Amino acid sequence: MKKAMTTILSAAALLIMTGCSSTPAPAGNPTAAPETAAAEPAETTSYRVAVVKQLDHASLDEIANAVTAQLDAIAEKEGIAIEYDVYSGQNDQTVLKQIGDQAVSDHVDAIIPIATLAAVTMTACAEESGIPVIFAAVSDPESAELTGIDYVSGTSDALNAEQIIDMMIAQDPDLITVGLLYSKSETNSQKPIADAKAYLDGKGIEYIEATGNTRDEVIAAVSSLIASGVSAIFTPTDNVIMDAELTIAETLIEAGIPHYAGADSFVRNGAFATCGVNYTDLGKRTADIAYDAIVNGTGSLEDYYLMEGGIVTVNTETAEALNLGYEMFSQYGEVVEVITTAE
Repeated sequence: MKKAMTTILSAAALLIMTGCSSTPAPAGNPTAAPETAAAEPAETTSYRVAVVKQLDHASLDEIANAVTAQLDAIAEKEGIAIEYDVYSGQNDQTVLKQIGDQAVSDHVDAIIPIATLAAVTMTACAEESGIPVIFAAVSDPESAELTGIDYVSGTSDALNAEQIIDMMIAQDPDLITVGLLYSKSETNSQKPIADAKAYLDGKGIEYIEATGNTRDEVIAAVSSLIASGVSAIFTPTDNVIMDAELTIAETLIEAGIPHYAGADSFVRNGAFATCGVNYTDLGKRTADIAYDAIVNGTGSLEDYYLMEGGIVTVNTETAEALNLGYEMFSQYGEVVEVITTAE
């Protein structure tokens, strides 16, 4: 368990004196001083937080690291102690429920679930206790039925799928067919995929869907899209696809197909580009909301807080390998250049 604690100064040394302030000095010692009471050491206010990732991968790791770093910063600033444990649910609802039940049993002061399945599960676990559940990176809180609950709030990374399609067209005005790569098990993917279909229909651009619920299925889905001759591929903030990104990125680069994704962590794992939320900023904001909920209650919190996007992230190594320019992306926001990492 990692602890964020401020330094407490030791109590002043006790001066041992004779006599008592409430009675006269004894005869023969008229100058005896009154006894000084020992100062009690001040107690440091302490809170406990459970941070629960839906699974381990770069996007959720980035958010969790930002959450815990901000909790450390809050503890130092406020002169308090914030203890936290970081868990991974392994993308398994049974495991997530075990984690949530344990957090409730431990009487934590707040639970911070990261991603939709984790958020839904933690909300159910905390229903009876009313422990604040402050979720992070839930793309569609309303569809996930996380709104209108008095002990629940958090941050949303809702994706502007239309803007990413516009980026595709700006980069390739002759765009003919787009591959839609996602997992049907991911609630996060439902709305942006529906939005992308509607927008592509309006533009007269064809699309082909391919889905997978495991890493092997995702790899097979990518192969099918390549065989279908798609010009580019779009993936929303899909945790299943993200888990396979390092592998499929190499395959797509070899096939000459740019992968546009829903978060900058995809791009750091080899995808071509995105325009969306900065997950470090999202994690910090989530931690701030959680601390507010702990000290002030959840009554004044909104159902959720939509994080602003407008940050274009481009993998320069992928761009070079695909021989693609990206100067046209500056019209959609600040362009941040990254290279491929395994984190």
